[in-house]
Amino acid sequence: MARLARLAIAGLPHHLLQRGNNRQPIFLRPSERGFFLQRLATYAAQFGVSVHAYVLLPDHFHLVATPRTDGALPDLMQALGRSYVRYFNDAHGRTGTLWDGRYRCAVLQAHTFLLPCMAGLDLHPTRAGLVSHPAEYAWSSYGHYAGLRVDPLLIAPDEVWQLGNTPFARESCYRQLVEKGVTTDQQKALTRSVLHGWALGDPQFVAQLQRATTRRLSPAARGRPMLAR
Repeated sequence: MARLARLAIAGLPHHLLQRGNNRQPIFLRPSERGFFLQRLATYAAQFGVSVHAYVLLPDHFHLVATPRTDGALPDLMQALGRSYVRYFNDAHGRTGTLWDGRYRCAVLQAHTFLLPCMAGLDLHPTRAGLVSHPAEYAWSSYGHYAGLRVDPLLIAPDEVWQLGNTPFARESCYRQLVEKGVTTDQQKALTRSVLHGWALGDPQFVAQLQRATTRRLSPAARGRPMLAR
């Protein structure tokens, strides 16, 4: 079965996932994470992508970002991937691929799934047993939105601005959001959509997007199609 083309739609937030080949580590030193984030900032500015959130885990990373044009995300990910692989290979005296195939990507309905997706990213290090609280993990966007540090890479989406009228109120609300966590159904939907490239939102949102593209945006109905009589 031919794989679906990745969907990238200007003006809408996207959840992106890239894994290491055979789940091998892609970050072995803090300096490598720092280089990765520097390049991410450079290419995001170059190609017109607003990065809202990220988490860098030992063998994969997630991003939440909104492109200004349909081609911005593919251009960003291609440039970032190539630049980082060269850097990583040179640092470790290796050759060949680092990534497990192409990156995965899902379009999100902002008011329904953007904040749960961001919170889910922040909770990845705790679920992986790397830290006991998201605030202890330096390589995610949690610290920025929780008021612990300022990360110039990040551009807060409208949904974050709507959390409160002051920075203190927004930061407090965001911390509470992460403490509350993501429901099992939300996490399953976020994982399934990014792995398969589905659009994630309510039926009206998906139907509206589907009218603008011939690319399938949701899973096909199970079972054999009914025969005409």
